[in-house]
Amino acid sequence: MPTRTPRIPTPDGVADAFAAFPDDDRRHPAVLMYPDAFGLRPVLEEMARELAGHGYYVLVPNVYYRQGPAPLIDLPEHIGEDIRPKVIAQLMPLVEAHTTERVLRDADAYVAFLADRAEVAAGPIAAIGYCMGAVLALRTATAHPDRVAAVAGFHAGSLVTEEPDSPHLLIPEHLTAEVHLGLAEKDMTPEGIATLDEAFDAAGVGHRTEVCPGTVHGFTMADTDAFDAAAFQRHRDRLLPLLGRALPQV
Repeated sequence: MPTRTPRIPTPDGVADAFAAFPDDDRRHPAVLMYPDAFGLRPVLEEMARELAGHGYYVLVPNVYYRQGPAPLIDLPEHIGEDIRPKVIAQLMPLVEAHTTERVLRDADAYVAFLADRAEVAAGPIAAIGYCMGAVLALRTATAHPDRVAAVAGFHAGSLVTEEPDSPHLLIPEHLTAEVHLGLAEKDMTPEGIATLDEAFDAAGVGHRTEVCPGTVHGFTMADTDAFDAAAFQRHRDRLLPLLGRALPQV
């Protein structure tokens, strides 16, 4: 499985990233994979390689590149509940600095980068994300409705907020992609889910929002205590058909 560590020019600097793609001479549909709050690290690279094995060019950016290349903090190999609060406290300034304006500038750069890759097929792309990455994926899709044909988010948060730039507010007029959201039991309230589904209905897009029973936030991440093997497989069983429908293979 070929992998690369591209450097992507943006209006604010150069973003480091990880890319994986099939070992052949064909061009493949692109998947922009946004990481969770812990950022670009080995478990995301492994997930990218696995997904690339299904016929996709997968790009995982370091969304914190303005503060330096990944990893920005000394992450342990396994993020247990005993050290999670300390790690989150270190990361919160980076998360808070990643404003909507920065997200959108970066999305423009990532989409443009994928369009120029010789390994990437012409046509639509997918944006997927985990935790805060689900917000980034949805913002990318609403900013680039002509390019993003599929959105997937897992253990997502902050999709429905009281802020004037809440992600759900852009859905009715700007989203054209098919969407799947897989949530942990306490990721969103029933009212929040209903608000989100109403926005998807108003956009007229295919969508599915489901709560994975017995899961906690972060259930796809094998380097954390939140990992749930059955829920991880369920997320793959939802993601691959979505990509298959939205991104035709060459």
